[in-house]
Amino acid sequence: MKTAIAVFSVLLITFCSKVDNPKEALPGPAPEPTPFPIKARAYWPTADWRIAAPDQVGMDAEKLKKLDDYLFTRTGDDLNRKGIRTDGVVIIRDGKIVFEKYARGYTQESPHLIWSSAKSFTSALVGIAIKEGRFSLQDPIGKFYQDAKDGMKSEITVEHVLQMSSGLAWSEGYEASPLKSSVIAMLYTAGRGDMAWFTAGFPLKHRPGTRWYYSSGDTNILCGILHKTMSEDEYQNYPWEKLFNPIGMKRVTFERDGAGNYVGSSYLYAPPRELAKFGFLYLNDGMWDGKRVLPDGWVKYSRTLAPALHANPPTGEAWEGNYGAQWWMNQAVTDKNRPIPWPDGPPDTYAAMGHWGQRIYVIPSLDIVAVRVGDDREKPPVGGFSDNEFLKLLKEAVLAR
Repeated sequence: MKTAIAVFSVLLITFCSKVDNPKEALPGPAPEPTPFPIKARAYWPTADWRIAAPDQVGMDAEKLKKLDDYLFTRTGDDLNRKGIRTDGVVIIRDGKIVFEKYARGYTQESPHLIWSSAKSFTSALVGIAIKEGRFSLQDPIGKFYQDAKDGMKSEITVEHVLQMSSGLAWSEGYEASPLKSSVIAMLYTAGRGDMAWFTAGFPLKHRPGTRWYYSSGDTNILCGILHKTMSEDEYQNYPWEKLFNPIGMKRVTFERDGAGNYVGSSYLYAPPRELAKFGFLYLNDGMWDGKRVLPDGWVKYSRTLAPALHANPPTGEAWEGNYGAQWWMNQAVTDKNRPIPWPDGPPDTYAAMGHWGQRIYVIPSLDIVAVRVGDDREKPPVGGFSDNEFLKLLKEAVLAR
């Protein structure tokens, strides 16, 4: 299998080896995100979440009903997967569940595939590993992958792949362009034996660090690097010992590829209550019950716009939002005339986002974590789930204090 993949990679390099901007200077740092205060907590939901009535945590029950109607009223043809198709929602305020509902056969105990929301978990694991001294943001990925040692590819660093700025000639197309899709080849065909190795073999399109392009392959390179810095037994247990267990995430499935690398781009399953604990960790700046799980400053770093995206923002339909280190942000970038992605939502919102409507929102100004899982095949304004509408209705349900 690896021989076939190697031939495929060589052919790609042979026919697609031209770098568009080999002499372009690297961008400077992007503006830092606005800091948010960390609230003192009377309890931690390690064992389970406490539940509160809306008025106990400053929320309007009638307004939450409007949100309920938006999320769970069927608006399209189920056979053809039309309309808003919500499977479950959990909303946390002041550390307590204020709203929880499931549909389409899902229950409180049902694990749900979260697709690319898994990338934010990968970012957390990378931060923990960096804190332990296993590697650094500035380490070249060629230190771990031979195919990235030569030429300008030797400039690709851990930070570049963390910020989706590797410059590799990747195609993230899904259903619309399956034959040209690098991600489909990685997940289902030529790359599934070793997704990190497969991605590292791609040629360059841009000088590393100068252009932002959303790439599930970049994320899986991170998982492969993690694997190479520890024993097999340690790697197998690493997400649980370092992240899931400390915050009480008991029901998690994390799939691995043929080489044993976690598929951190896509294949993590957990119930919404468990996913909310991950959001709560980020709401509390990486602290959990008096212990630091994430490195100091990692949440801020994760919320900082990728320099390549700030310097050379995609335009038109290519722009889907503002991205940091495997997290999406709702901040405006005024010096580049970049609008706020969800204008009716709180501007400090940041989110782990996955295909077909998987979301973990963190909203520090409202002390809210909201998890939504679903199976949306349409996008707004056609009829699918809208992040902006969800955040608008959620914000309206919060009473003034």
